[in-house]
Amino acid sequence: METALKITDRSLRAPSGVGAFIIAGPCSAETESQVVQSAVELAKLGRIHALRAGIWKPRTRPNTFEGIGSVGLEWLKSAKAATGLPVAVEVANVKHVYEALRTGVDILWIGARTTTNPFSVQEIAEALRGVSVPVLVKNPVNPDLELWVGALERLNHAGVTTLGAVHRGFSSHERTRFRNNPLWTLPLELKRRHPQLPLLCDPSHICGSRELLAQVSQKAMDLNFDGLMIESHADPDAALSDRDQQLRPSELGELLEKLVFRHSAMQDAAHQTKLEMLRASIDRMDDELLELLAQRMRVSEEIGRCKLEENVSIFQPVRWDEIVKSRVRAGMEKNLAPDFLQKLLEIIHQESIDHQARVMRTAP
Repeated sequence: METALKITDRSLRAPSGVGAFIIAGPCSAETESQVVQSAVELAKLGRIHALRAGIWKPRTRPNTFEGIGSVGLEWLKSAKAATGLPVAVEVANVKHVYEALRTGVDILWIGARTTTNPFSVQEIAEALRGVSVPVLVKNPVNPDLELWVGALERLNHAGVTTLGAVHRGFSSHERTRFRNNPLWTLPLELKRRHPQLPLLCDPSHICGSRELLAQVSQKAMDLNFDGLMIESHADPDAALSDRDQQLRPSELGELLEKLVFRHSAMQDAAHQTKLEMLRASIDRMDDELLELLAQRMRVSEEIGRCKLEENVSIFQPVRWDEIVKSRVRAGMEKNLAPDFLQKLLEIIHQESIDHQARVMRTAP
């Protein structure tokens, strides 16, 4: 049974309740002038709620820029003094936590690589016991929802009640146009389980390039995310890390200006009535789909009995290839996407195989 997270305040949501909570700033703190200049230009937009910059940068391989280190915390302190905006920093171990808190950092976040390791998360949680500070948790590198939820629960059990999650996409062996595959269903399932949990999107790490940032940011808003954590640098082309995914503050301002913010519920009674009717139709169709699937599995069991009587293997590659090709072709004629059809057929086929296997195992 899912345990509800205890969330005590709304400091990680837009103060007005309308629009999005925006955390912005350079990927890495590189010099004091770079941090302060970026912060001042971002503050002038009037739409930024917190500043961010990487101080310690865990990179995939060594011999790349891995962050300026603790001295960068003082630069963030200067940026905070110059703008009046709170500042956010990634922490990966207990030493980072202590140094960030000592310098007056307002918001901490746990990065994807750290979320992957429950030992590290537990140590950070213990270091934060008794401390009132907002903490954001990025999804783990791999698409593991339970690992993500577990990190949030560890912090919550240690008394951290100002919590939020950040969706930054997932590593994949498949080549896609994204740096990290969004796999939107995972953060949406997190939101379903914990609707009170603020959920932000990190389009910078999902995209890996400026060209896709507006599209991904808008999709996050369409899906009712609470905000964005997005990278912005005064001179992105000179950045020491992730230059291709950072925007100038003015470019970020243009992106935010064009974002369409959706209501979380219908505002018009007539539209609400229509929505309820359409949802009732969906519910009826889902019932019919489930009944058809149940009937299909009963037929699969009969097929399993036939195969058992003739001592025939369950998996028949020629038949499976025929099913995939014919069903995908038929589905595309009904305006269904081939990738969706392929995934759906694979899931149904696996369930069918499981039913046939049970028949063979339980046969006398």
